[in-house]
Amino acid sequence: MDLFLISLVSLVSFILIFKLHKHKKGRNVAPTPPSLPIIGHLHLIREPLHRVLHQLSCKYGPIMALRFGSRPVLVITSPSAVEECFTRNDMVLANRPLLLSGKYLNYDHTSLGSVPYGRLWRDHRRIVTLELFSTTRLREYMGVRQDEVRSLIKSLSQDAMQEHFTRVEMKSRVQGLSFNVITRMIADKRFYGTGVDGFEEAIKFKDVIREVFDISGASNLGHCIPFLQWIDFQGLEKRFQRLQTKSDSFSQSLLEECRSERRSSSGHEKAKTFINAMLSLQESDPEYYTDDIIKGHILTLLLAGTDTTSVTIEWAMSLLLNHPAVLERARAEVDEHIGHQRLVEETDIPKLPYIQCVVHETLRLFPPGPLLLPHEPSEDCTVGGFDVSCGTMVLVNAWAIHRDPLFWDDPLSFKPERFEKMGNTGAWFIPFGMGRRQCPGAGLANRVVTLALASLIQCFEWERVGEELVDLLEGKGLSMPKGIPLEAMCRARQRMSHVLKEL
Repeated sequence: MDLFLISLVSLVSFILIFKLHKHKKGRNVAPTPPSLPIIGHLHLIREPLHRVLHQLSCKYGPIMALRFGSRPVLVITSPSAVEECFTRNDMVLANRPLLLSGKYLNYDHTSLGSVPYGRLWRDHRRIVTLELFSTTRLREYMGVRQDEVRSLIKSLSQDAMQEHFTRVEMKSRVQGLSFNVITRMIADKRFYGTGVDGFEEAIKFKDVIREVFDISGASNLGHCIPFLQWIDFQGLEKRFQRLQTKSDSFSQSLLEECRSERRSSSGHEKAKTFINAMLSLQESDPEYYTDDIIKGHILTLLLAGTDTTSVTIEWAMSLLLNHPAVLERARAEVDEHIGHQRLVEETDIPKLPYIQCVVHETLRLFPPGPLLLPHEPSEDCTVGGFDVSCGTMVLVNAWAIHRDPLFWDDPLSFKPERFEKMGNTGAWFIPFGMGRRQCPGAGLANRVVTLALASLIQCFEWERVGEELVDLLEGKGLSMPKGIPLEAMCRARQRMSHVLKEL
């Protein structure tokens, strides 16, 4: 048996090497590090992946070819190549690789994040944009965002109204904010805060989100060496199956609750929610807009819209605590343009350009997707003069591009003012991706993060827990969370006390 296994592995290795050699012959292939039989460059890969790929790119070039087992990979850290990918080659690169996460969490690759480019993707994109992210819908849901930010401020003020500073934990608070914003938009339901139903259910689903980002950011050897996936070498398939069961149960409960409310409110005006919009489409075309399609949308929105937003707020507050002069300038801007007689509102955001710069600088240093979601060319193409074969996984290292000293002055420093006079940054600043498959929720995310940040600055004084700087170590996971959740010393501002008491 051992001899048979060794012979089989040797044969597979020989076939792969022969095919790769034949495929490369006569082609202009991007620079690549030395590789090993069967595993390719997997021996070079470790976490955090964006940093490892950046180190390799510094040695082998901004367009670099790798091989993860049998899967060819192209790593891009060149803004000009990124622009080429998502302008001239945008349609060719509009596909996603078929990964295990898409099979189980995107209902066999039928939801927006992983569906192949085509009619279904166009329909999904149109529906999500129209019903959630259009200017009209964002305006209609503005009250939801303001309510949830006020709820965050109220929660903090209950702990920080004393004369002395109080130590507060921020991660769970901002996660509750972002989760409630999304669930109210899609189902008109809150899960966090006082007097809410389903809190335990939301806690369980938050754990699902955390684990999804953890294992999605891990290296899956089965994607790279097929026979390892057949035996589920790392046990990832079982974990994805378990997460799929939990996430499906949560999404199904939201769907059934909205469906029941529609039946009971027959003849009355229905809440303007995303699920209600999808149920209306299902009534007209039930075979196309199935429950799985709707649940895929629900899960995609919860995964993409909660953790990434809360992580950005947490990074921004960490950076402000480490740079008191920036925090003071941001507070002065709020005091000058908003004052102390009312809370900041979303319509005030245009009056707060410096705080918007703080958000942009946070996204530059700590993009919630350090590696953009992978693309896959549907046919052979060229990028930067190099030949790229159909089926190659294309990875764009946004984290590395955002720290490129060729474009960014003093790129490792936190300097929000760099965005004050900066025009179109193009492919140099891509926290939400680029091209037709860029994140459609960028407008929503910017609104939530900016409003929350401005409100926290307006209402409270902030200090670090100790004299040491807040640790900016990155944790594991697809959205690059903080390695150590943020805790800070907080005290209500005296001049805002009458406004906070009214909450």
